[in-house]
Amino acid sequence: MQSINECCDKVKKDYLKFLNKEKISSDSLTVKITELKKVYIPISFWIENKYKKKGKTLFLGFSGGQGSGKTTAAGILKIILKIFFKRKIHVSSIDDFYKTLKDRDKMSYTIHPLLKTRGVPGTHDVNLIKNFFNYIRKKNFQKFRLPKFDKATDDRLEKKYWSNIKKKPEIVILEGWCVGAKPQSKSLIKKPVNILEKYEDEDLIWRKHVNEKLKKDYRKIFSMIDHFIFMKVPDFNVVFKWRLLQETKLKKRSHTKKKIMSYNEIKRFIMFYERITLQMVKDLSRSASIVMLLKKNHKIKKILFRK
Repeated sequence: MQSINECCDKVKKDYLKFLNKEKISSDSLTVKITELKKVYIPISFWIENKYKKKGKTLFLGFSGGQGSGKTTAAGILKIILKIFFKRKIHVSSIDDFYKTLKDRDKMSYTIHPLLKTRGVPGTHDVNLIKNFFNYIRKKNFQKFRLPKFDKATDDRLEKKYWSNIKKKPEIVILEGWCVGAKPQSKSLIKKPVNILEKYEDEDLIWRKHVNEKLKKDYRKIFSMIDHFIFMKVPDFNVVFKWRLLQETKLKKRSHTKKKIMSYNEIKRFIMFYERITLQMVKDLSRSASIVMLLKKNHKIKKILFRK
């Protein structure tokens, strides 16, 4: 039987290289290896087991609050599953499926001004996500392309920059802050959770539209996912700090004079996410197959394997 130590020996070089490239952690080598052994390798073994049981492409949803580390964690799992288990794995971010700026502009004046801001359900191109899942499910797989979204320009990139999926993946991870989110009751929708909702959505049009999308379009997409992995934030206050850190990294990586959000812009921006983030903490803490409990310092406190 394959062991955690054996897996660690095979993947640690690529794992450390990935962390260094992404400038993820300033922790000691011992701490990094400990996290690899206690967090990511056990989750990878669990995923491999689920794939073997299913016998065909396994679809995983990976979610958590803004800046919680979803993209990094998914990247690490990809390294382990690819190198140690020799799996063909594809990781997609739901962010890459955002509607174009032009489309969101249109929604902002035909439905509600707040829909111009990307993020909430209703601002993604649901048909593209459906097509993505359906293409992979086909018995006679044919290569296809997936969109890429540039957060710095707040718009979808031209098709020539899209990703090429040439081989059928054995494991697919769709990561994103709202993956697995569920709709709320009418009574909850009526109560504003912050000043954005209170003063910019007084008539509830924006909230009701987002909730309706979760009830229908997004529910269909999420029902196609086999298992969910959820990174549980300790409270919503840390989301702002982590999102600010994320924006700082984005600024460092951007070599052009692209739009990077300021402190106050980020503070307003995360208000769009607050309602659903808080609801997901309640819902996915109970329903997700794996729950990763996070500390305020961004470290993983504990992993709960539910099913």
